[in-house]
Amino acid sequence: MKDILTKEESLKLYSKLVLARFSEEAIRREYHKDEMKTPVHLGIGGEAIPIGVCHALPKGSKAFGTYRNHTLYLALSEDTDGFFGEMYGKVSGPGKGKAGSMHLSHPESGLMATSAVVGTNIPLAVGAAFANAYRKSDDIAVVFFGDGSVEEGAFWESLNFASHRRLRILFVCEDNQLAIHTPAKSRQGFKSIRDVVRAFNCHMGHGNGSDLLDVVQTAHSVVKNMREEAGPGFLHFDYFRFLEHVGPREDFDAGYRQKPTAEELQKLDPLKSFESVLLENGCTREELTQIDEHMRIKIDQSIENARKAPFPSPEELRADVYT
Repeated sequence: MKDILTKEESLKLYSKLVLARFSEEAIRREYHKDEMKTPVHLGIGGEAIPIGVCHALPKGSKAFGTYRNHTLYLALSEDTDGFFGEMYGKVSGPGKGKAGSMHLSHPESGLMATSAVVGTNIPLAVGAAFANAYRKSDDIAVVFFGDGSVEEGAFWESLNFASHRRLRILFVCEDNQLAIHTPAKSRQGFKSIRDVVRAFNCHMGHGNGSDLLDVVQTAHSVVKNMREEAGPGFLHFDYFRFLEHVGPREDFDAGYRQKPTAEELQKLDPLKSFESVLLENGCTREELTQIDEHMRIKIDQSIENARKAPFPSPEELRADVYT
């Protein structure tokens, strides 16, 4: 850890992991009350990928995400008031309560857009990278997407264009080997996405998406290469989705996948894994507990604020809508 992160950086990353995890656990706890009218695609198990990648990005980067976007939003903004405002459909949300869980954005923190339609965020990010190149800027655009998106034409067209024009865009594949309930082997006609992408003129990296240190190190390496030699980067991270595709519950009883053992789940949990690393490398239990308690208070207060905030007025129905 000492070769990759300082203690200060490590504790900051831990706080973001806790913020994302506790926020989604709060959604799981509160969702049954039916006050949140938005579908929720929870990212428990995959938090290390957006947190680690964003840590490796230079300032000024622009990010684009999918509908499983909670950790990305919180990693960049740390804005729990806006986050829960949007979950509860209130004007305090970044979309004034109209965007819901799947369309979060926070441009002032670099999160430009997230989309509920598979693959549609990818060409948007390429457009941002192309704009950077047009302005002769070295800034980086980054786009997060699941393995289901690599079956969309928009992905291959975007990767081809970015490779041809040497755009500084970082493609990040968050691979849980599932498109809703369908495993990759039942959908994909290629043996390995990494082998196919290697045929393109881009910088490559692969790591364990459950291991925050691995994500940070892999992302740092690819971003460094992109800064030194213009062109796209492609990061591929495997991870395990702990919960159902959409909703707050587990779904192992559905029969399409087997539940890991308790020991296996421990290894697949990025928060537990990073916590162990910190304790082995000089951080104390008291330091971590203090972060945990701070985040619980922050989240509980934001939920209370969201409940008290007003709903958007009827006049907001057609505001900020463009055709």
